[in-house]
Amino acid sequence: MKILSIQSAVAYGHVGNSAAVFPLQRIGVEVLPVYTVNFSNHTGYGAWRGPLIDPDDVRAVILGIEERGAFPHIDVVLSGYQGGEGIADVILDTVQRVKQANPSAVYSCDPVMGNAKSGCFVAPAIPILLRDRVVPAADIITPNQFELGFLTDTQPDTLDSTLASVELIRATGPRTVLVTSVERPDAPEDTIEMLAVDDSGAWIVRTPHIPMKTNGSGDVTAALFTAHYRGTGDLGYALARTTSSVFDLLERTHTSGERELQLVESQEAYAHPRMQFDVTRVA
Repeated sequence: MKILSIQSAVAYGHVGNSAAVFPLQRIGVEVLPVYTVNFSNHTGYGAWRGPLIDPDDVRAVILGIEERGAFPHIDVVLSGYQGGEGIADVILDTVQRVKQANPSAVYSCDPVMGNAKSGCFVAPAIPILLRDRVVPAADIITPNQFELGFLTDTQPDTLDSTLASVELIRATGPRTVLVTSVERPDAPEDTIEMLAVDDSGAWIVRTPHIPMKTNGSGDVTAALFTAHYRGTGDLGYALARTTSSVFDLLERTHTSGERELQLVESQEAYAHPRMQFDVTRVA
């Protein structure tokens, strides 16, 4: 499998492509990383250095990849955090050209815009751009529960309301939806869930909630889920394997006391996940 991953990059720590590429490589996926920013560290520190890459420069890198004859062999275009408005046009154009070269290719979009605790942390135009233009062009999307609410103008806070919101967004284009960070009042205390839905049905998985804030875990989740799902077509299996890997990554990071994901140290969790959580069909 080959994935063209258009995301941010940092030198210190793990977010964007700096979080997604290694886990994908560890499970045997060939990744073609294209950077949209090249920062010293993620912006959660409040200070960083390095350039936001001009969309024309991103486009030039992708054109060079196309000129090498790679597009017919790309199975997935993956995108995450979009630092500026102009990058959406580059991504959408790339998706169209890849699909022309390989009609079986899919586009997986992680519509990064914020979370329930922090609110939106992207430029004001980005959420609207994602909702109106980018998400409808995707085959797979991986929003958290907060982002799902924005995309559908709803407030998903129960299983039924979250499923209803998923169906609203599926009607706009993407047929496969992974909802991360699902919280609902009737779930056991100190737990968190992920919900996955495609044409075959809906599956949910519950794990203990690890009390820490991490940057980059969503990028790892989107990458691994996309690869497992694209590789097998089995939604329940992709959800179970992704959940196992990401939980062990977060648990190791929490135990370490470090702020940054222990991405390399957790590599066996990607290659040989314990599959320790039951996945339940709910629709």
